[in-house]
This record gives sequence, structure tokens and C-alpha cells, in this order.
Amino acid sequence: MNFTNRISQTLHEEHRATVALMERLEQLIARHRHGSPDTGDRIVLQLLFDLATAMEGEIQRHFAFEEKHLFPYLGAIGEEAIGAHLTDEHVAIRPMGLHVASLAREAAARGFDEAGWDEFRRSGQELCERLQGHVQKEEMVLLPLIEEIMDEDTEAHLLQDYLQTA
Repeated sequence: MNFTNRISQTLHEEHRATVALMERLEQLIARHRHGSPDTGDRIVLQLLFDLATAMEGEIQRHFAFEEKHLFPYLGAIGEEAIGAHLTDEHVAIRPMGLHVASLAREAAARGFDEAGWDEFRRSGQELCERLQGHVQKEEMVLLPLIEEIMDEDTEAHLLQDYLQTA
């Protein structure tokens, strides 16, 4: 989907990257149902680093921007329900993402033992389900709403604030 609002377009691009990362995680989990992957494999290792980086930084930054800037903006014009709902999801997803990031960093450093792989697989699958559902809601409701109602001055100001946090 193409958006003319640069906030919507930026968040959309981040959503696409998040979905792609979750798909890579799902593929890893599916390929290794009966035993842990080799963390010496550069593709596995890269995924672990990418997960840790995304969950600790990019996802947290994305959520914080929405909560600090977008949801109050929407609330001020009478659209507080979507912000409240998505914030509730952020509250559930944040610790899950940080837990997976921690597991990924640990596995990158030491490899997986059986218990570690079981925890990573279970937590990773739950994160995939929650985060992909969350992205879908934002794509279907939040971004089109921003596209429809945000004026150019607000868009420019918020985009500048968001890009400065990168």
C-alpha cells in the first residue's frame, strides 16, 4: 500500500520490515521442530542479531513514538479508542519482545541447549503471532486514519521528531 502521508509511509515500511523478520523467525522455528539450530550457521546467527536489534531498539522506538505522539494526536480529535487499544497491545508485546531479544543474544553467544531452544521457540512463536496481528491492525486502521485526518504541518513536525529519534 502506498501512503501520501510520510508518517504513514514510514510506519508502513517499518511494519513490512517487522513482518519480514517475523517470517524469518517462523521459518527457523518450522525448520527446527525436532532440535535446535546451529548458531554457528551465519544465517541463524544473523537472524539472532537482527531479532535482538529490532526488539531492543526499533520496535521499542516505534511503539514509543506512537504512544507519545500519534495516540495523543488522535485522542485530541476524538479517536482515543484506537490509541488505547494499540497501547494495551504494546504493553503485552514489549516484554515479550525484550525476552526474545535476550534469548537471541544469549543463543548467539553460547548456542542453544534443549531447554533454551524450547523457550526461544515457544516465546518466538508467541511474539510472531502477537506482533503480526498488531501490525495488521495498525495497517488496516491506524495508518489509513492518519492518512485521512493528519494535516501537513502536523505531519512535517511529527516526521522530524520521529526521524531524530532514529
